[in-house]
Amino acid sequence: MTTSPEELLPTTRRALLHRIATAQAEGRSPSLVAAVVRDGRLVWSDGRTCVDGHGPDEDVQYRIGSITKTFTAVLVLRLRDEGVLDLGDPLEKHLPGTGAGQVTIAELLSHTGGLAAETPGPWWERSSSSLRPELADVLGEEPFRHPVGKQHHYSNPGYTLLGSLVEALRGAPWEDVLRREILEPLGLHRTSGQPQAPHAGGWAVHPWADVMMPEPTEDLGLMAPAGQLWSTAADLGRFAVFLMKGDDRVLSAQSVREMRTPAAPTLAGDWDSSYGLGLQLARRNGQVLAGHGGSLPGFVAGLWLSEEDGLAAVTLANCTSGVAASTVSTDLLRIVAEAEPCIPAPWRPLPEVDAAVLELAGSWYRGTQSTVLRLTADGGVSLGPLTSGVRDSRFRPNGDGTWTGLDGYYAGEILRVERRPDGSVSHLDLGSFVFTREPYEKGAPVPGGVDPEGWRGLPRS
Repeated sequence: MTTSPEELLPTTRRALLHRIATAQAEGRSPSLVAAVVRDGRLVWSDGRTCVDGHGPDEDVQYRIGSITKTFTAVLVLRLRDEGVLDLGDPLEKHLPGTGAGQVTIAELLSHTGGLAAETPGPWWERSSSSLRPELADVLGEEPFRHPVGKQHHYSNPGYTLLGSLVEALRGAPWEDVLRREILEPLGLHRTSGQPQAPHAGGWAVHPWADVMMPEPTEDLGLMAPAGQLWSTAADLGRFAVFLMKGDDRVLSAQSVREMRTPAAPTLAGDWDSSYGLGLQLARRNGQVLAGHGGSLPGFVAGLWLSEEDGLAAVTLANCTSGVAASTVSTDLLRIVAEAEPCIPAPWRPLPEVDAAVLELAGSWYRGTQSTVLRLTADGGVSLGPLTSGVRDSRFRPNGDGTWTGLDGYYAGEILRVERRPDGSVSHLDLGSFVFTREPYEKGAPVPGGVDPEGWRGLPRS
């Protein structure tokens, strides 16, 4: 991924610089660096600092806090894709004796396991990990705050359990597995568990005076999978590209799409926010976004992406509070999307088409509701209203003549083609619904049957 500053217009670049300069000045952060990725490439980065002539660039490390959780979630999804575990498995099946074994792996990933937000004892981010040498010290005597699976409640200990799960099933320390399975394949050479020069120092800025003091940098020990990592704007930009497109060396496009799919109840009081599997989800300024924020004493971070716009933005700052890093990142996405909207790729015909699938294209009816089946460029199909792209559900082929729904109302449902004895298409079957070529087509197996007299008008009196 190379830097190509010329790819953004000068006016866009100035608007981006103005946004981060305002964030650094008003947030009173010793330094701040940000980057924008478009179509898989770093197209802009810049930084601000209170030290003359020493501004950070996209290669300077900052601590990224809870963005670490997304990396941990990828490791767990890899285990699922390999068949080592199922997301519906209770933790006890693979990591016995924790005292929280009834929680499923999916519930841990989506923060719906009912576990406490933090550990018992001293503020874990600012105290020695030697105070929490065992999982029992992380969870405490009463690990639950809510009924299991009933609501979203963000839990740092929950991701400690996931990190320990990875270690148990891989037989190696979490950070070693992370480096081998994610960092090295994706080329994230400036992401690490411990800081590597050049890196920023963490600072606390007095809330009512322009003075500051250094924050301690603790190794998080067992809590590392919830927030340990250091990274750079460039590395997180590469990671964001992976979260949009997948990489078969790490996780498929289908699995990262699953990470970006809501898996938790909508957050109370905010109908535009949810949580997937290791990713926060939001709707902002008309954009559907996925990403994660992060903070540890001395640092704040935000990584957010818009798959539809092909954009991602990263913001890193070395202050305990003051800069809303996620808000800055989503503002950067908005600035680019509004100033330089995506130019569609030229239309091209499909390179090949299966005649049996092409036969299915066109209008279908569920009762009297008109629907259109379209062939998609990725070899699947979509089913939705006549107006293209509106509330469509996409389907991937299963290789046996059926398709599985990927999103929308029919996510996970099976689409089947039912044929007559002579081989001609009779109807489509989808989740018990019968789709026919004509509304209530005669001879089709419509539940309840079709009135033999057919359609009629209202007789005049």
